[in-house]
Amino acid sequence: MLTVLVLAGATALGGCGGGDAATSTAEAPAAIRLGALVPLSGTNAQSGREMRDAAQMAVDEVNAAGGVLGRKVELLVLDDACDPGTAVVKANDLVAQDITVSVGGYCSSATVPTLKVFRDAGVPMVIALATSTDLLVPKYDSIFLISGTVTAEGAFAVAAMRRMGSKRLIIVNDGTSFPVTLGRTTTEAAAKPGTGIETVATHELSQGAPSYARLAKQIVGEKVDTVYFTGYYGEANQLIKDLRTAGFDGRIFVGDGATDGPLLTGLTAAQTKNVYGTALMVPALMPSLAGWSQRFAKVTGRQPGAGGPEAYDAVTVAVDAIKRAGSVDHAAVRAAIAATPDLPLLSGTVKFNPDGTRENPVFLLLEVRDGKLAEVPAG
Repeated sequence: MLTVLVLAGATALGGCGGGDAATSTAEAPAAIRLGALVPLSGTNAQSGREMRDAAQMAVDEVNAAGGVLGRKVELLVLDDACDPGTAVVKANDLVAQDITVSVGGYCSSATVPTLKVFRDAGVPMVIALATSTDLLVPKYDSIFLISGTVTAEGAFAVAAMRRMGSKRLIIVNDGTSFPVTLGRTTTEAAAKPGTGIETVATHELSQGAPSYARLAKQIVGEKVDTVYFTGYYGEANQLIKDLRTAGFDGRIFVGDGATDGPLLTGLTAAQTKNVYGTALMVPALMPSLAGWSQRFAKVTGRQPGAGGPEAYDAVTVAVDAIKRAGSVDHAAVRAAIAATPDLPLLSGTVKFNPDGTRENPVFLLLEVRDGKLAEVPAG
């Protein structure tokens, strides 16, 4: 809607043919534009909505405080639907609208193919939620990750499984970038000496399939005590149903792409017993975010879900860098982001490693209690 209004306004002004309105527009400093690609359609739309609204809230607060470099900040949000082809088209659309920084990124599979688009345009990327190590393969110095990578999450998951006594593990992914790489790094972490965990197999399921009963039956036959599904919540919900129906009563872990949205919709207490999740930030479970959550609820009329804090933080990092650069020059802003000096964020202070990863990523271990996700205390 915001993008449509911006373009409509530009068309209307272009048709005025001069006069006082045109003069006034010419005198006003142009807004500094940030762009965000998020999924606003498809099975991940709820997460995309959280990201959009949180990022817009951050922009509105910056503007209420006077803007940046004497200019307002404008957020352009486009729907990538977590689809690689769509994401590339929309990334080019954002570049054409002269954005200073890209602050989106949810599904890694959709974010990875946009890296070259933004790189070729010189646009630095502060990636809010995508965490696949595929993002680091090009070795671009213009990519910065707000969230921890799958390497850190895989190690975190294995440590939790070990504490619970897991011995035999199966990984299930959906064949796309983030789930595949999270599964691979989890397998690598489990293979390290002393974990006592054997990864028996890795299976791939199809996104959006109506049933995974055949896969569930195969997993039961492999006699494992733990299943880690590294994909997204739509498929996680169906897989949990099918595993329990097939008789699997062991631990089911899901990755951070599944600990949101309709993960638990329609599941019974018996089906959700021994269901755990490795997650990024969950505002409802974090007292440190109570003030921010209240502001979000006041603005949107609902409590924040997962994904919002990281999107808010991405905007904060971008705006801080523009201030310190004293310019919207892409190279200057990129250098300022790289030199971010322990900036306080909702997710704690942030400082970037030379490869663009974050020094101290935040992860939570969750379990289902009374039909809801709850944090498992560390240790």
